[in-house]
Formats: sequence, structure tokens, C-alpha cells
Amino acid sequence: MIASKHKYLNVNGHLLDLSVPQVMGILNVTPDSFYAGSRMQTEEDIANRAAQILEEGASIIDIGAYSSRPDAENISPKEEIRRLKTGLDILNRDYPDAVISVDTFRAEVAEWCVKEHGVAIINDIAAGEMDPGMFETVARLGVPYIMMHMQGTPQTMHKNPHYDNLLKEIFIYFARKIQQLRDLGVKDIIIDPGFGFGKTLGHNYELMAHLEEFSVFGLPLLVGVSRKSMIYRLLGGTPVESLNGTAVLDTIALMKGADILRVHDVREAVEAVKIVKRVTDCNL
Repeated sequence: MIASKHKYLNVNGHLLDLSVPQVMGILNVTPDSFYAGSRMQTEEDIANRAAQILEEGASIIDIGAYSSRPDAENISPKEEIRRLKTGLDILNRDYPDAVISVDTFRAEVAEWCVKEHGVAIINDIAAGEMDPGMFETVARLGVPYIMMHMQGTPQTMHKNPHYDNLLKEIFIYFARKIQQLRDLGVKDIIIDPGFGFGKTLGHNYELMAHLEEFSVFGLPLLVGVSRKSMIYRLLGGTPVESLNGTAVLDTIALMKGADILRVHDVREAVEAVKIVKRVTDCNL
């Protein structure tokens, strides 16, 4: 486990310690997310899922209302906000002190979530590419910003992704984006290599093999591989059968410097953090 060079995030005026990796639990308020087990539609389902995420040890709840799976429906900002409102109302009511992240690439949605519901973190799969107003909005809001690398859009990313040099191109992408954000005054930046987003099976495993090299940026690193196709296309099966593969990849990611694991299965990720920490502490 590689210690983060940037050990804290300012979330709603409180410091979130990343010296030990944190777990982000996924709360999807969508009818069409790729993993059917993560789809929460009723108020009871949403409340129960939030309780499960926190009880199993996650420090962040990541709520999303726009499915980013290949060929997902491109819903309107109005519909995205409508879906999010139901979930955020429940979270604000039941868990007012919880650290909430919203998974959106739209500046207007991000601003509404922060101003109306006190969302602490913006998680953008497009790193500003799908909404040119996102960077300025995040800077103005003063919240931590997770930016992910994606080639294409959710509707096109799976159609023959190609790189001349995978790592070089992603590193240049992040260097440019980080500078843009710094110029705007954004202080808390988290980078996400974007496993599964505009990448082949080979690209995904090449990224994982070189994950520790992202420490060059000196920023927190988020890894999200939970039940993704890089697991079940290699091993066979479906997302439902990909829990063990997820735990293996999460453990490798922790050993290579991941600071935040974004997962469907919180308990297993928390256990991976504890085990890897115990092993690495023996080397201190």
C-alpha cells in the first residue's frame, strides 16, 4: 500500500483522512445500471442501501442517477435531478452527517446538488469533456472533484477504443486537466483512471499493472473496478458472479497505491483495506 502524498480532503469543512484508503459505496437511483443488483428505485430500497453502505464501513456514499453503461439512455438534466432528489432527500433526512458524492458530468446538476442538498464531492466520469462549464462550476463551489479518464462518451466508449500509447496518453490527459483546475483555484482533486471506460480488456489490465505510476501526480487515486466486464470477460460469467474477481483487483489496487475504492460490495472492500494495511504495516 503506497501512502498518499495528499492525505486529506476537505469535505464540508471537515478533513477526510486518506492516510488509510477509504471506501466509497455505490448508490444507483437508476433503472438501467449495468449491475442489476445496484439499482435502487423505491424510497425503502434507497434508505436500506444507504444504511447498508454505512453499516458495512464506507466513509463516502456515491449517488448516481445517470447510467454510464454502454448504450445507456441519455436522460435529460431535469430527469437526472428528479431521480437524485428522491435519493438526496432520504440521505439528508436519515444521515445528515454522511459524506455524499454525486456521480454526474453536468455542471447544472452538480451545482444543484451542492447548493440544495449539501453534497460534498463531485464525481465526473468525463473530467469536464461533456460539459465545458464543469471546471468553473466546481471551482466556484469549492468542493473536491473526482475526474475520470474516458475515451468517447457512454454511448460510444465501447466502439473500438484505440491508443497509440495508453499510459502516455492518459498521463498527458490528466496533466492538462490538473493544470486547468489548478489555474481556476480547485484545491482538492482526485484522479480516476477510468477502468472500463473507453478501454479494451487489455487496456484495463495494462492500467492495473502500472497503477502505481499515477503517484507521480501526488493526488488521491480512486479505483472503480467493481463487478466490471474486465472481470467477467476474463473469467467468464456475469456481473453477479464477479465479487471474488472484484476483491482480487481491489487488493491489487490497494497494493499499488489506491486511496479510494468505489464499490458495490462495501464489506469486502473494507476487509481488503484492513488486510492490506496489516501486511504493509509489517514493513514499516
